[in-house]
Amino acid sequence: MYEILNEDQYNDTYGRYRMYKALKLKHQYDSDFYIPGERTIYRIMETAGLVHRPKRNPHGITKADKNARKSDDKLQRDFKSDEPLKKCITDITEIKGSDGKLYVSALFDCFDVTVLGLAMDTNMKAPLCVAALENAYSAYPNMRGCICHSDRGTQYTSKLYRDKINELGIIQSMNSDGGRCHDNARCESMWARLKDELFYSRNLKSTDLTVAKLKVMIWRYYMSYWNNRRISSSNDGLPPKVKRDRFYAALSIAA
Repeated sequence: MYEILNEDQYNDTYGRYRMYKALKLKHQYDSDFYIPGERTIYRIMETAGLVHRPKRNPHGITKADKNARKSDDKLQRDFKSDEPLKKCITDITEIKGSDGKLYVSALFDCFDVTVLGLAMDTNMKAPLCVAALENAYSAYPNMRGCICHSDRGTQYTSKLYRDKINELGIIQSMNSDGGRCHDNARCESMWARLKDELFYSRNLKSTDLTVAKLKVMIWRYYMSYWNNRRISSSNDGLPPKVKRDRFYAALSIAA
């Protein structure tokens, strides 16, 4: 059978991350392991008070500069990649703290959703996005030649950001003309998971935490938990690090 998590155990896992799918992925080859239906798990969690339905209306925070020079959409909503460091997506999200707003910029690898670079600040100006780029390149210098896709916000059309993109040898890509959110939907889904797993599903409010505390939580969530331990259905149930390690191990065997 299965064990019902108590509240402390549940919160330690960064909230509800689709428990049913996690069980199926982890035990897909174990015929003796009983996996209850998704509705059964959901009903148990709801009874235990572990389900929260936030009333919120998500909206984009970056604003397009209609007069700025744009880059072509080189991804065309194809967010899959057969190799690391060939395609990545980037965006900014806003999280309200008790003493102000925190803006988070990240680069996600389309190969295995690894967070390549992360930067946080109390404003959403172009230097925030440049810092995320620099952090990614510092950790992964082989990303030279990688396509980096974003929306058409003024941060990404700024001279500061374009100069940094060119300096690092990264190829810029932007949403198609009109700025439809679907053109960067993969990145939006990453933000949704962050907020659900850190706050909504744990019945926590970001406004109860200081910006300094939020920075620590988000850094640990992405750079420790997300990259190394969080299973992902897009990776066939593997954490990003495991998928990446297996890719490079297979290359070395083939060589």
